[in-house]
Amino acid sequence: MTDTGSTLPRRQLGSYLHEARTALNLSQEKLAELADLSSSVLQRLEKGEATRLKVRDLQAVCDVLEMSDEMTTAMVGLLRQGAEKSWWHEYGNLIPATFDVYVGLETAARRLNTYQPSLIPGLLQTADYARALMQMGYPAEDSAEHDRRIELRTKRQTIVTRKHQPIALDVVLHESVLRSTVGGPNVMAAQLRYLAEIGKLSNVTVRVLPFSAGAPIGHAVGQFAILEFGKDGKGKPVWPQVVYLETFVGCIYLEKTVDVQLYDRVHQSLQQHSLDVAASRSLLRQVAKELQET
Repeated sequence: MTDTGSTLPRRQLGSYLHEARTALNLSQEKLAELADLSSSVLQRLEKGEATRLKVRDLQAVCDVLEMSDEMTTAMVGLLRQGAEKSWWHEYGNLIPATFDVYVGLETAARRLNTYQPSLIPGLLQTADYARALMQMGYPAEDSAEHDRRIELRTKRQTIVTRKHQPIALDVVLHESVLRSTVGGPNVMAAQLRYLAEIGKLSNVTVRVLPFSAGAPIGHAVGQFAILEFGKDGKGKPVWPQVVYLETFVGCIYLEKTVDVQLYDRVHQSLQQHSLDVAASRSLLRQVAKELQET
């Protein structure tokens, strides 16, 4: 992070604008002409660099790019958030609650290290497990809307299983995740067997932090994800690492090197106190068997 504000919202804004422009097969010069902007401003905008762009100018760009009202509102929110020195994304504040900023980061990431103390991470959830969570989390929605959410989540999961550059996923689950019977014994057993199988992929590592490990950090540690975005041709990071923290009312994105390093150390400690991959897989299968026998 710099004194001029958080770089992360600006990078995300630039990425979305670039994707929308490319989809319409527009050059930067043509888009700049249609939106009545200079090409240099648009270039900086797409690179995620700081600009003095006004909201009405960004709205003009979004209009040319045929973005929906909701998407335009999200882009304006990212522009305004880029001026802040830290990024606390409260649902519905600046950026619409229905616009999932994190998904954009997840899609761009090349590696994701995560710790989950209560739930299976979304990238590894079965459809039935996800449905059970959605039925509890969104009771006012009908089954069609739940189906839509599950379809979107399933599409997200292809970054794990695709053949070309799948994301490297390192997951530490607290044993309590295994023992929380989401959706009933059959759903949970199937979910645990799925974890045991997908953990065999070369790009996926699943470890379980057992109850017997106690509190290895000495502090309560909530769920977190550390995202890495790969390196360029010169071996330099494309984007700096980001730590993502999710709460019930919003999300926090940490970019400071000292914060990222702290969470890196925490994740390494959790790994060291977890069962190894083989023992974790055995425990997953054991708990799945126990659930089927109840």
